[in-house]
Amino acid sequence: MAKKQSQLPHSEYEQLAFHPYNVILVLLMSAMGMLFLGVVGAWIYNRFNAELPAVRIPWLFYPNTLLLLGASWSMERVQRAYERDEVQVLLKYLVYTLVLSVLFLLSQLVAWYVLFLQNLGPSANNSMGYLYALSGLHFLHVVLGLPFLGVFWYQTHKRLAHEAGPLIFFSDAEQRLRLRLLRMYWHFIDGLWVFLLLVLMINAIIG
Repeated sequence: MAKKQSQLPHSEYEQLAFHPYNVILVLLMSAMGMLFLGVVGAWIYNRFNAELPAVRIPWLFYPNTLLLLGASWSMERVQRAYERDEVQVLLKYLVYTLVLSVLFLLSQLVAWYVLFLQNLGPSANNSMGYLYALSGLHFLHVVLGLPFLGVFWYQTHKRLAHEAGPLIFFSDAEQRLRLRLLRMYWHFIDGLWVFLLLVLMINAIIG
């Protein structure tokens, strides 16, 4: 009975599909996704109607994909650690997620720099303009998510440092909700990047 009662706060938040935090995040992701798809649609339309040149995929986009997939996997490990009340594992994988995400951003900057060295800036042709617009939008999405992830790590680390911290933290339904929203967002930006990479690969195959 005690175990069942301890799970009530979790189930309470999990059943609130229309919790304000959930609604706000879903609306933001929907708007971001529609903007992203709109730019992709405009690129595809102009690609065939204006006969734009094909875009060669920057080679750094492939390791960048592995970095994002690693960050997404790391967030899943955070969730698993939370469910098992594993303090050190949770903090470790939160740091991994932060580090992998920052490495992705730095690597993306390097990828753009390499393109500039090859005289392939946004003004090189319209196709390159779309490439920078899409990768730039995704870059912005990752940047916007980092402060929330960083604050969650800092607050989690601070609370778990106290003797009674783990007991309070792991029974706090709001913390569980915040973690779930972070997972949703990180999987979302991961999915956006994989989608972009697939579009670029198809574009390269069509030639």
